[in-house]
Amino acid sequence: MDKKIDELFIPGPAGRLEIKYFKNSNKSSPVALVLHPHPQYGGTMNNKIVFRIFQSFLKNQFSVCRINFRGVGRSDGKFDNGQGELSDAAAALDWIEGENADHSQCWISGFSFGSLIAMQLLMRRPEVNRFIAVSPQPNVYDFSFLSPCPASGLMVYGKKDELVPLENIYSLNKKLSSQEAINVEFNEIENSNHFFSNNEKELSSVLDKYIKKESALY
Repeated sequence: MDKKIDELFIPGPAGRLEIKYFKNSNKSSPVALVLHPHPQYGGTMNNKIVFRIFQSFLKNQFSVCRINFRGVGRSDGKFDNGQGELSDAAAALDWIEGENADHSQCWISGFSFGSLIAMQLLMRRPEVNRFIAVSPQPNVYDFSFLSPCPASGLMVYGKKDELVPLENIYSLNKKLSSQEAINVEFNEIENSNHFFSNNEKELSSVLDKYIKKESALY
């Protein structure tokens, strides 16, 4: 896709944050932020799943950015056990909203550890319309803070996720589906592991379908 992706630094709580950013020419285009997996296990904004989420938003006429959390790549600072990373994500959301003052929607998304940070950010930012969580880990992280969940969204996971027992996903689904006025869709990809090895195209198709459907509502 030959669209211009800007490589920039923006101010963050621990110094500068490295980002990749695509700005849609439509002033009222929706905005989206994409967050990467755990920094201590090699997670960066160039992770292949993070890239696919980014491309799905780009394809659907969003202005979108992905960031390197503190201490990753050329971002300043050091890993902060999730608290600092949440502050980084909030700073990036402030930035992209500021760059697109007339945006029609605001979405957040993340993969694995990034999905936890995205969900924590969702709870703090009432302007967020939708979320996408890819390979959440409710067996590792406590997602009880999502009760109640303030916005509708999508959770995508592999049926053969080697890091997350299916019962943990089903339990989270049951908890979120009992809430009124929001709709959290759970999409299970057959024969897929935590990293969607050999299932990346199917993941992209699921993301594209959901983004198209939900962004058309505004």
